[in-house]
Amino acid sequence: MAMRIFETDPDAKPKTRSTFADDTVGRVHSGKAVDNMPVSLENWRFSTGDREVADAVAQLFGGRPVETESTSENYIDIETDAPSVLVVLDGPGAIYSDMKLWNRNQLVHHCDGVEFLSPDEDKGMRCGCPATLAERKERAKRFAGPKPAISVTFRLAEDYDLGKFRFQSGAWTLAEVLHEAEEALSRVEGEALASLTLELVEYTTKAGRFVSYRKPVIKVLKSYNSAVADER
Repeated sequence: MAMRIFETDPDAKPKTRSTFADDTVGRVHSGKAVDNMPVSLENWRFSTGDREVADAVAQLFGGRPVETESTSENYIDIETDAPSVLVVLDGPGAIYSDMKLWNRNQLVHHCDGVEFLSPDEDKGMRCGCPATLAERKERAKRFAGPKPAISVTFRLAEDYDLGKFRFQSGAWTLAEVLHEAEEALSRVEGEALASLTLELVEYTTKAGRFVSYRKPVIKVLKSYNSAVADER
């Protein structure tokens, strides 16, 4: 006989830990927080909870492992010298994306842009998001609508056996072209070699204001097996 205390109150049941937290050795970030304010970076920042992984990343891409006061399991930071890294993606499934709106730590809107993905009672129903990309961005900017939630899982091409890493992004610039990477992955048999790059974007607005920022870019290059064969 087992307890059935959550059968009558399912919302009180503790959530199981996401598999995202179980199958990776670290994360890759395009920015960091300084005095609780987000700051974008020119080069990739890695974080991990494994000192050997941190040392290996620093050896590959430069930087120095630094233990932070983060309560996350990935408390060791390495700010590398690399704006681009070669990665191995295991098919289209290596990329996952949806749309989310958070209110503090509460997920209040979760959809694919057309239909709700959660909660279960709303799944499959029209989410009510606007049709145009411009309107979606405007709502997200006002915290009145969801923004992209993109997750990319990969291995490092230069140290395949080190383990899997994950990059997560809410960048609209990546969301707008993500289908191109997914389509390219679907055309590759098996794992694919790709580059993950922080690409510099600079332009001057009509009002004369100079704008400069880095955007994450995924470029699928070729089959990973072909790349290994070529190297040999």
